[in-house]
Amino acid sequence: MKRIAGFVFGLLMLPVAADAQEFKAGGITVIAPWARATPGGAKVGGAYLELKASAAAGDRLVSATSTAAGTVEIHEHINEGGVMKMRRVDGLAVPGGASVMLKPGGYHLMLMDLKQPLEQGDKLQLTLTFEKAGSVAVEGLVAPLGAMAADDDAGQGASRPGKPPAKGGGHKH
Repeated sequence: MKRIAGFVFGLLMLPVAADAQEFKAGGITVIAPWARATPGGAKVGGAYLELKASAAAGDRLVSATSTAAGTVEIHEHINEGGVMKMRRVDGLAVPGGASVMLKPGGYHLMLMDLKQPLEQGDKLQLTLTFEKAGSVAVEGLVAPLGAMAADDDAGQGASRPGKPPAKGGGHKH
């Protein structure tokens, strides 16, 4: 009976592992890209992911493009005098052996001049360009409007069994 229970548990875990998409370019791994759904008429959106560099291969994200947007910029949120502001950055360093998270309320990809709204469940195509590794095409799913993580199916970072509530509101795109 214990073997069967372990086998069933293992099968239940397979879809979770399969959801974590990884894309590689040189010494860089792009992990779990995703975007937030946008309301109708919105011309901007946000895309998020994790960048991980191998120990010997630090790199720098220098640009991004998407078939869904006219332009894509790398942005960061900063706290200036108690006010959260967003600003464009020229690139994003990924030190060797480290990870950099692009997430709501932090670094993110700003999708500008959206060609149509991003709808929950759609796939988003991005091409990321690095100084050393070159370009890599990635694909991510569009999460619900207001999601704080790729697997935030409740939107707004609501808590679910086994998942703590999201911290901070972050900037909504």
